[in-house]
Amino acid sequence: MTFHKTLITWYLQNKRDLPWRNTTNPYHIWLSEIMLQQTRVAQGTPYFSSFTTNFPTIFDLANADEEQVLKLWQGLGYYSRARNLHKTAQYIAFELNGQFPSNYNDLLKLKGVGEYTAAAIASFSYNEVVPVVDGNVFRVLARYFDIDSDISQAATKKEFTALATELIPDDNPAIFNQAIMEFGALQCTPKSPNCSICVFNNGCLALQNKKVDSLPVKLKKTKIRNRYFNYIIVEDEQHHTLIQKRIQKGIWHNLYEFPLIETEKEENYDFVSKAIIKKLYALNDIISLYEYDHKRVIHKLSHQHLNIKFWKVEIKGKLPNGINQTTLKTFPFPIVLHNFIEGI
Repeated sequence: MTFHKTLITWYLQNKRDLPWRNTTNPYHIWLSEIMLQQTRVAQGTPYFSSFTTNFPTIFDLANADEEQVLKLWQGLGYYSRARNLHKTAQYIAFELNGQFPSNYNDLLKLKGVGEYTAAAIASFSYNEVVPVVDGNVFRVLARYFDIDSDISQAATKKEFTALATELIPDDNPAIFNQAIMEFGALQCTPKSPNCSICVFNNGCLALQNKKVDSLPVKLKKTKIRNRYFNYIIVEDEQHHTLIQKRIQKGIWHNLYEFPLIETEKEENYDFVSKAIIKKLYALNDIISLYEYDHKRVIHKLSHQHLNIKFWKVEIKGKLPNGINQTTLKTFPFPIVLHNFIEGI
């Protein structure tokens, strides 16, 4: 039995019942693929349901406010995906009259759509013979064919794409693409795959050569930057507080946060309290200032570790731009701040 026939047979017997697999609607497939970038299926599925409920068509998404989109996205992370999603929806709805591009090359022109996502939409919606190449595919092919090229290199991406192009059947590209990704997710897992029950264990070169745990090869190391955030939770006598929008480029663009003091390293109470008093010089008299010791958190992003402290500042009188707790919870926040708000 050929590689693709063995793979598809396994898939039809073992595939998960996922909502975006029951449609060829490019809008739903596009939504699912954008959501599943950097996100596990179990985490992304409720968001897919929420988006398709709140925005049944691409016109509904295009006509939504960005803050509404970001609020629904809250917790998925990598928020540039949501902003690009919204802008692309507007482009398709208003410039293309709601019609998705119907081929791989035109899909690539959409904002936020790369080679993998374009291939997924093209094959799943339009049955175009173009392979998807993601982390799962790298792993399956690297192990089965014992390929030790560094997958962090662009040349390796071309190598794997060429190999996948040879393997994909012309008459069933959509199922093949679904199958190889599912096989990597469920069977050929990153750590401790159960090779004894694998349908490819007789032909897998990595298994024969005892290299399963060392493939695929990825030599590039991500450099982690440590940042130190001190969030100020101001509360007036009416229990109103202050928030601000992150308008600078970088993490959490266009999300909301409490007033922030970022420092070069972790600072003690004396340093931060002086900085807070200086930052809040225009406000009414401060009644109390203290740290929520039990709320300290290290929030890990792909390239950054955020060392976060929360400081409570109670003041006399009324904040001129203060908002109450009910209104506070309607804004889109990074998940670490959302969790803080829900816990206070």
